[in-house]
Amino acid sequence: MKFSDIENKSVTELIKQKSELATQLFDMKMKNTLGQQQGPHQIRTVRRDIARINTAIVRKAAR
Repeated sequence: MKFSDIENKSVTELIKQKSELATQLFDMKMKNTLGQQQGPHQIRTVRRDIARINTAIVRKAAR
């Protein structure tokens, strides 16, 4: 996910997407612990997407 895609969304959409990604991250971490996940690089990608969304929310709040 690119920041330009996130930038055009509203704050409510961003919060909803953030909660979905947080749930997905939890599931990925559990699968990784149990050894069912293919690779840990997907966890890093989701974690960075959440950080991008947080950055966009803070920028929109500062306006």
